[in-house]
Amino acid sequence: MAQGMKRLGMPIAALLGAVLIGLIAMSWFINRDALRQAVEAQIRAVTGLDLVVKGNIDVSVFPASYVSFHDVGLKGGGTADPALSVDVLTANLRLLPLLLQHFQIADVMMLRPHIHVVREANGDSNWTPFIKTIARTMKPGADNQVSFSEIRIEDGVLAYEDAANNVSEGLDDIDLSLAWPSISRSFAGTGQFNWRGERVDGSISISDFVAALSGDRSGLKARIASAPLKLAFDGTVADRTSMMMEGTLTVDSTSLRNALRWTGRAPPGSGGFGRFALKARANMVGASIALTNVNVELDGNVAEGVMTYSNNGRQTLQATLAAGALDLTPYVSTFRLLASGARDWNRQLFDLNALSATDLDMRLSAARVTVGSTKLGQTALGANLRGGVLALSVGEAQMYGGIARGSFGIARSDADADVKAQLQFTDVDLQTCAAELFGITKLSGRGNINVSLTASGSSPFGLAQSLDGTATLNGHDGAIAGFDAEQLLKRLERRPLSGGGNFRNGSTPYNTLTIAVKFAEGTATAQDIRLEGPAARLTLTGTASVPTREYDLKGIASLVSASNTTPGFELPFVVQGPWDDPLIFPDPESLIRRSPASAPLLDAVKDKKTRDAVRSVLEGFAAGGAKPANPNAAAPASASAPAAAEAAKQN
Repeated sequence: MAQGMKRLGMPIAALLGAVLIGLIAMSWFINRDALRQAVEAQIRAVTGLDLVVKGNIDVSVFPASYVSFHDVGLKGGGTADPALSVDVLTANLRLLPLLLQHFQIADVMMLRPHIHVVREANGDSNWTPFIKTIARTMKPGADNQVSFSEIRIEDGVLAYEDAANNVSEGLDDIDLSLAWPSISRSFAGTGQFNWRGERVDGSISISDFVAALSGDRSGLKARIASAPLKLAFDGTVADRTSMMMEGTLTVDSTSLRNALRWTGRAPPGSGGFGRFALKARANMVGASIALTNVNVELDGNVAEGVMTYSNNGRQTLQATLAAGALDLTPYVSTFRLLASGARDWNRQLFDLNALSATDLDMRLSAARVTVGSTKLGQTALGANLRGGVLALSVGEAQMYGGIARGSFGIARSDADADVKAQLQFTDVDLQTCAAELFGITKLSGRGNINVSLTASGSSPFGLAQSLDGTATLNGHDGAIAGFDAEQLLKRLERRPLSGGGNFRNGSTPYNTLTIAVKFAEGTATAQDIRLEGPAARLTLTGTASVPTREYDLKGIASLVSASNTTPGFELPFVVQGPWDDPLIFPDPESLIRRSPASAPLLDAVKDKKTRDAVRSVLEGFAAGGAKPANPNAAAPASASAPAAAEAAKQN
C-alpha cells in the first residue's frame, strides 16, 4: 500500500514541478508591454478616466500575478487636473486566464491615493464620467463588461469642493474596500477615515448598484459611527433630477453640542444640548429633509411629532412636537439677570451669535414644564427665529396657579439686544409670580398682571437702564409683608411721638390692590398705586429705579373708620431702599405737628437754628429715641431743648 502511494506521488510531484517551471518560464517570456497595455485598457474601460503613468511599472507573474504602476494620475475628459492621483496602483491578475495569455484584473489596490472631487453648479462633477461608465459597463449585455469587482484604498486622502455652496471638506487616512460582486447587482463599501480630527467607521450597501448609478430607485443601507455622532439609514435612494432618499433614520450622540461643533454648526447658548437620540421616517429631496413619526430625546426630554430641515443657502428647521414633561432648566441655567450672590444686575455681555446661525420655526406643547424653580402645567409654546430676530410666544401656560399668555422678542442690533415683552398673567399667585419675575418678596394674594416692556442693551444691566413701557397689577385678598399699617396707625394716633418702634414687622392685609407703573429709561413712575384693606388704606406716589433696584416712594396711610363715612387717622410715610428689603417709616414732621404739645412749641420757635434743634430732638422721640443726625446743631438751643423734651414725654 505504502509503495503504491509512493508510486502515485511521484508523477503528481513531477506534474507540479512542471507546472511550477512553466509558470517561472512564463514570467520570463510573457509580453510585458501587452500585459501593461491590457491592464491600462481595462482600467480605462471601467473608470472612464485616462490613465497617466509617470513612474515605474512593475510586472510580476509568479508567485504573485500583478502589475504595479507608480505615480499614476487618472483624468476625466477635458480636465487638466487629475481626479485621482495614486502613489502606487496595483492591479492583481486572475491566474487561469493569465496562463492562456488573457489578461484580466481580479481587483485593484490603491496605495496613498489623492482623490479630488469638484462639484459643479449643475450637480455634475469631475467624477461624472466614472459614474456613467460604471453604469454602462455593469449593465447585462454590455460590450465591455466589468472585469474586476473590488477596489481597495489604503492611506488615502480626499478633497471635496463645492464652489456654488461655498463648501470645502477633506478626509484623510482613508482605508476602504469597495466591492460590486459579479454574481449580483449589489454594491458594498466598508472602511474608516479621519474627518475633522475624529476617526469615522462607515459602511454602505446598495441592493441594485446599476439602478442606483443610473439614477433609478434602489435599496440603501448606510452607517456612520464616530465618537461625537452615530448615524444610520435604511431605505431607498434615487437620483433622477435631484437626490431623493426615503427610509428610517436614526441618530445618536452622547453630546449634541460636541456633535454640532464637529459638523461645523455653532451650538446655541452655553447650556444643555447633551445626550441626543432621534428616530424617524425620513424623506429627503435635494437639500431638504422631512421627518415624520419623530421620536426625539434631548437632555432627558422626550417628544414626538414632525420636523423638516433645509439648507438652501440658509439653514432652516421647522418642528411641531408634543411632550409629556419638559425640563428647560439646562438651556437657561447659564443666563442670569442678577449677578451671582449680589443685588446688582448682571453685567456680562450677551452672546448673540446663535441668533444669526439658523432659521427656526417650532411649535411645542407639553403637559408639564420646568424652568429652574418654576413649575408650569399644560403649556403651548412657539419659537420663531428668522433673520436674527427671535420671537417666543406662549399660547397658554398653566403658571403660578393661573394662566399666562404673551410674547417675547429679541432682535440683534450690532452688539445690543433689542427686547420686547408683552405678558399677561390671569388669576395667578402673586407671591411666587412677583418673586420670580420682579424679585419682590413682600407681596401675597391673587391677581392679574399685564406687562408691556421694551429695552435695548448688551447685558441685563444695559436692558435695565433703557427699560420703557408699562405694567399693571390688580390683586385681591392678600397682604403686604414688612409692616402692620393698622397697628402702627392706631398707636401713632394715640401718641404721635411715642416712637414708631419697629415698623418692619407684621403685614398689612388688603381686599383690593391696584398698581399702575410707567417705565422710562429705567425709571418706574407710580401712576396709580392704591391698597384697600379691611382696616387701612394706602396710596403711593414716587419712583423706583430699575438699574439700582431701589424705591423712592411717598405715601399716605389712613385708618378705615367704623362708619366708613368720616375720614380716619391719616399719616404720610416714606418707602426707601432696595426692592427686596425696603425701609418703611412715617413722616416725622407730620407726627410732630399732630402732637398737641409739640406742634405749638415748634411753631413758637422763631429762630431757625433753635427751631431745627427742637425739631431734631422731637424727631428723635418720634423715631423711637434715635439720636439727632447732627448733635452739634442742638447746642445753640440749650434753653429750648429741655422744654421740647418735656413736651415730647407728655405725648
